[in-house]
Amino acid sequence: MAGPQDPRDRGDDLAAVLRASAMQALEATGGGRALMFVRPEPGAGLQLRTAAGFATPEEARTAAEALLPRMSAFSTDGEQTHTEDPAAELGEAGAGGLVLAPLSVQGRHHGVLVLGVPQAPDAQRLGGVTAASSRAAYRLDHEYLSREVERLAGTAHHSAQTAEDKSDEILILSEQLFAQDIQLLQNNERLGKIEKLKNDFIEKMSRELRTPLNSIIEAIISVLAGENDHLSGNAKISLREALDDGTAFLRTLQNILDLWRIKQGELPVEVQDVNYREVVDEAIFSVQDTLGDKAVVIEKIFDEPLPKIRTDLAKVNQVLFLMLDNAAKFTEEGRVLIRSGVRDGNLVCQIEDTGIGICPDDQQFVFDEFYQVDELSSTKYRGSGLGMALVRDLLILLDGSISLTSEVGKGTTITFQVPVQVVG
Repeated sequence: MAGPQDPRDRGDDLAAVLRASAMQALEATGGGRALMFVRPEPGAGLQLRTAAGFATPEEARTAAEALLPRMSAFSTDGEQTHTEDPAAELGEAGAGGLVLAPLSVQGRHHGVLVLGVPQAPDAQRLGGVTAASSRAAYRLDHEYLSREVERLAGTAHHSAQTAEDKSDEILILSEQLFAQDIQLLQNNERLGKIEKLKNDFIEKMSRELRTPLNSIIEAIISVLAGENDHLSGNAKISLREALDDGTAFLRTLQNILDLWRIKQGELPVEVQDVNYREVVDEAIFSVQDTLGDKAVVIEKIFDEPLPKIRTDLAKVNQVLFLMLDNAAKFTEEGRVLIRSGVRDGNLVCQIEDTGIGICPDDQQFVFDEFYQVDELSSTKYRGSGLGMALVRDLLILLDGSISLTSEVGKGTTITFQVPVQVVG
């Protein structure tokens, strides 16, 4: 059997497994918020270890502090339960109650996975939560057994009798640990095959959809840009509409692929010198099609002096475009104001619009994937509900943050900040 694993390597791997398990549980319930509380040592109090579904780490910590008293009273040696009473601590995300899944293996209790669900889950969704929590519990137990084997091995030399007793205990724990090693290898092999299938699908979707779609868009542009006097006015209008639809579809496809790559850890951060003024100008130019002929003016204000910065150009550009595009989409008249500056080593950008606004109950869901404010607006304001979710994930990737304030009928203000390197 392999020698002891470096505890730092185990910790990094454990953190990844726990976060993946929390996200898997959210996918099973169809959304909401997830908090995982873990005991750092047997008998110790519960502590927040990871979270999923929150816009910022601060939101997760606030929710955890509010829920911790209820979790301390929950028996982690019990069975998975669903409390139908709304979880006020999670707002609308907990309207369907809480799902509490103990993280226990063979009588060893390591914590609890808490899910705030927007609506009561059925048996199939609860089964998905069980699978996710079991994965986390198994990995936590493996970590615990590894520590116990190392601890017992270090204390077995006190006396011959103690050494014999400890050796028996070490043997039992080592057998359990070895069995878990085999199970983890089998699980990783299965997960590897699943991930390969997913990656193959994403690559095929990218190739089979983006390539012909780009060809269609290029053909339409060629016709519209060429000698087209023989085309009727209605034909030209139809071609422009087809071009808009094709471009929007291509953008949605790219958003899906980017979200996937972020979740798989395959979207690296690439830092370079950035001319931020040019980034803003490019984003404004890119949303002109979204504005169309609406009576909306885009204005920009920079806090001076604006120093040169280093950050990930492509991701900051994408965040700005997605936020501006969203503001332009939901603003029928008035203005969209971009206010930017560098403060205390952070690029701070505020985008303020005079659009339709967002009601308080909906504001916490704006950054959720596929979320639409309501069905009627989703038909009037075309979109997939992925743009702001991608903004959130891109900012998390850049160690940034985002906040939102809004009033129905008066507009919305979204502020994000990203750590940057100031040059010179």
